[in-house]
Amino acid sequence: MIRDEETLNILLDSISRFVREVLVPNEQLVAETDTIPPAIVAQMRELGLFGLSIPEAYGGLQLSMEEEVRVAFEIARTSPAFRSLIGTNNGIGSQGIVIDGTEEQKQYYLPKLAAGEIIGSFALTEAGSGSDAASLRTTAVRDGDFYILNGSKRYITNAPEASIFTVMARTDPTRRGASAISAFIVEKNTPGLSLGKIDKKMGQQGAHTCDVIFENCRVPAANIIGGKEGVGFKTAMKVLDKGRLHIAAVCVGAAERMLADALAYAMERQQFGQPIAQFQLIQAMLADSKAEIYAARSMVLDCARRRDNKEDISTEASCCKLFASEMCGRVADRSVQIHGGAGYISEYAAERFYRDVRLFRIYEGTTQIQQIVIARNMIKAAQK
Repeated sequence: MIRDEETLNILLDSISRFVREVLVPNEQLVAETDTIPPAIVAQMRELGLFGLSIPEAYGGLQLSMEEEVRVAFEIARTSPAFRSLIGTNNGIGSQGIVIDGTEEQKQYYLPKLAAGEIIGSFALTEAGSGSDAASLRTTAVRDGDFYILNGSKRYITNAPEASIFTVMARTDPTRRGASAISAFIVEKNTPGLSLGKIDKKMGQQGAHTCDVIFENCRVPAANIIGGKEGVGFKTAMKVLDKGRLHIAAVCVGAAERMLADALAYAMERQQFGQPIAQFQLIQAMLADSKAEIYAARSMVLDCARRRDNKEDISTEASCCKLFASEMCGRVADRSVQIHGGAGYISEYAAERFYRDVRLFRIYEGTTQIQQIVIARNMIKAAQK
């Protein structure tokens, strides 16, 4: 659903120019220093990138899902670290509050998230519960007007920069499974909250993850999202449906960038007296990449329009995440192959993207989890 095509095109042009003129020239710097320069973060704030999907009533741009994925196509044509910083504010770091938060929670936190004054983070994964999120062990015990949180979270994106965390914890120790889980907003300066060391990762330098540890962390009862216990897991799943579609769009944008780089290299690189782009086996890799990117882009746009139309997109979002992330991995591999020896050298972006995009097949639900979600939903639909 495009609300105003002209306004959207202005936004997309501004983002595309920002990516080309500011972000792409700084990709290598971010990779080498593992830090996004503060001046670039300030420009992101000025462009409104921290509040793309936050409602206008709270200072955001309130993009529809179709508008959001079209923005993601553009912002993903550079290092994924840049998108990661703003991504949690627009996605899993804020959407729990947007979807199920109380009005007081929305009014207090969403304007700050939209302005980029604070960074949001989503704390679900634990050392013993990642794909099996319902088995998480972090506990939240009621104590008067507070809950006492104990446990630790693992691989939490933007945790080192975050000001608030959406934390999933078990509030009913007598029950197992999803219905015993609640969602809390926990501020970083809350006594009892601490962070582990920043993880050293295969790729995506500049996008940070670390452990988040709760030791008798006292959180006001008013900070339970939605104001009631037992609905946190449902909130998380709603957030992840949207997040999976967004990541699928990011995979498309990253693949388009890698293919553009590979094509440019193939047209310049000479072997046997002609550009390697003239060789049919190189053309096959280019053509396969183009066709798969087109398929993924079409899937993402269709699913986004369905979500804007208030349809249940659980299956379709998983289909998009599954296909687009696997497609992105294949394009990354072909890009390195087309570059040949140069693709293995860090001087070229192909080497960095090859490492960066590997994560897309893991977070927001692995490929295997998407397969399970799709199959289970198919079986449920058939039984009806």
